[in-house]
Amino acid sequence: MSNIQNNRTGAAGAAAAPRAPARSAVRGRLAVAAVTLGIFTVMTAELLPVGLLTPVGRDLDVSAGTAGLMVTVPGLVAAVSAPLLTVAAGRADRRLVLAGLMALVVAAHAASALAGHFAVVLAARVLLGVSIGGFWAFAGGLALRLVPEREVPRATAVIFGGVSAASVLGVPAGTLTGELGGWRVAFALVGALALAVLAALVLLLPRLPAERGLRPADLVRLPRESPAVRAGLALTVLLVTGHFLAYTFVRPVLQERYGVGDGLVGVLLLGYGAAGLAGNFLAGAAAARNPRRTVLTVAAGLAAALAAPALLPALPDPVGPAAGGGAVPGVLLLAGWGLAYGGVSVGLQSWFLAAAPHAAEAATSLYVAAFCLSIAAGAALGGVLVDAVALGAAPAAGAVLTLAAVVLCTRTTRIPAAAAPASTPAAAPPGTP
Repeated sequence: MSNIQNNRTGAAGAAAAPRAPARSAVRGRLAVAAVTLGIFTVMTAELLPVGLLTPVGRDLDVSAGTAGLMVTVPGLVAAVSAPLLTVAAGRADRRLVLAGLMALVVAAHAASALAGHFAVVLAARVLLGVSIGGFWAFAGGLALRLVPEREVPRATAVIFGGVSAASVLGVPAGTLTGELGGWRVAFALVGALALAVLAALVLLLPRLPAERGLRPADLVRLPRESPAVRAGLALTVLLVTGHFLAYTFVRPVLQERYGVGDGLVGVLLLGYGAAGLAGNFLAGAAAARNPRRTVLTVAAGLAAALAAPALLPALPDPVGPAAGGGAVPGVLLLAGWGLAYGGVSVGLQSWFLAAAPHAAEAATSLYVAAFCLSIAAGAALGGVLVDAVALGAAPAAGAVLTLAAVVLCTRTTRIPAAAAPASTPAAAPPGTP
């Protein structure tokens, strides 16, 4: 692949966002916290059904594969809305845009919690998809405008940490809530969280007018001129699709293949979350030095974790059926899986900012679109495989895709560590809480 340095002077991205007037460090940190909580909320909302497919399907009388559309639909919509909204927003105040997008999350979850038919839930998930794509795309470049220059790298890392935290903590917490109070309560609580975030955004963010938004040509030119960005998009599709092929159906896998009882699923997913946070920290530190090596390591670990279900059913469970069965194999599976996937977001985001440090908004928009499209593709393909072949076909297919990512990464040999000036968001790896 061509050296990243060749991509830094192109005109692929929109001009850097204007810096806000000097602000106090404390107010800036509060604003960063509000944006981070917003990203955490929209990503948790997107992934919430993962741990609730069985109860939702049972209550609304649909199959597990059909229930997986709750993940597919917002992913598809978000993939389209991320680039479209960054172009359509033009010079609109980003504070108002983010607040409006969070209001959609509130409405979507209120409708889902009260829904009596699966079609109503899917319609609400369309609204959610619009919010996911737009919020993530706009929030990615806000650190430069919220805090003093010396704090921009750390603030950028914290904001992107909301994505990782949602993946490794939001889903387990939502699953546990659903087990204790029902899936409708879980949806309602995420809606209440979104309402609180909406208030925080309005109160804590300054006015954030844009001098110039992205143009459609910016989004087309960046991948065309940057081989490293093209490789990053391919890696995103392979890794995220592979992961969600299996993870969307992690609950039925645990219950049907390992005999894990209903009461243990949420606990095991919380263990997955703890392992994922550890993976996020480890990958964040490594990506600052070498994004390519970090992504390669994460891809190899994820491939091994997705191949494991073919072997783990043969392991004896010393805890025994009296404790719900499958606890030990389930713990082994989810610990390795969480550790590997916890590094995906930070590793890929570091790759993109190293590939296009002076086109961060365009690169982030494309990355968000690819990430969300891959979530939808993984959930959809997994649903087809689960319904038409067998439950074990989903993780097997995921392992194949992640192995392909390993091969692609080994052939991408010239991705250096991000070396942008310290005043830009590329100076520190995002995705680290």
